[in-house]
Amino acid sequence: MGPGSGAVGGGRELRADCSRCAGVCCVAPAFTASADFAVDKPAGRPCPNLGADFRCGIHTELRQRGFPGCTVFDCFGAGQHLTQNTFAGRDWRADPATAQRMFDSFAVLRPLHELLWYLTEAVRLTPAGPLRDELTTALDETGRLTDGTPEELLALDVDAHRDRANRLLSRAAEQARAVDPARAEPGPTRHQRPRSRSGDQGVSVRFGAGSGHELLDHRETGRGHVWWGWGRVGGADDC
Repeated sequence: MGPGSGAVGGGRELRADCSRCAGVCCVAPAFTASADFAVDKPAGRPCPNLGADFRCGIHTELRQRGFPGCTVFDCFGAGQHLTQNTFAGRDWRADPATAQRMFDSFAVLRPLHELLWYLTEAVRLTPAGPLRDELTTALDETGRLTDGTPEELLALDVDAHRDRANRLLSRAAEQARAVDPARAEPGPTRHQRPRSRSGDQGVSVRFGAGSGHELLDHRETGRGHVWWGWGRVGGADDC
């Protein structure tokens, strides 16, 4: 299946399915009143627009109501994986004792799912050879990490794992540019990864807008990684 489908990255779902999540991305992250969000919300507190059914009460009016940041955020399937697999269908409302552990696990699982998407695209676009083999190994390893228990996820140094994967992704981007430099001119920023963790406070979120189609070019920045050219970005509009 291609990246627009639900199952890629070794059969794992890398597209958000809000119907099988417990609204984790509406609770775990903190956000600040800005052009992206209409209100301040601390980490771990439910968004005031989150309904009892874990669905957004203003989903069809997010931009008009001052929440465009929600429309461009993509958990890459981490939300439903966390709810249905990592926590076996439990949710933070019915089982409050697990809430903080669930939110902290999401801060690890979400960047892992994002890496799965990027690595899947890099494997798809990289010709057979040593680099593709390394990318495939990194993809398989990242997939295994996403299947960890909450304890295993919380013990993982996700930043170190991401840094190792970033080096491979940068090499893949360099190779892609060398093969077809005419397609490698940087275009508008398609996706900037929000910081995955903010101490013990869950996810620190600030979203960048954009949409695209496939991976081409990768750059590392002080705030995360930025892709130019073809990088799919979904969001609340996809749910």
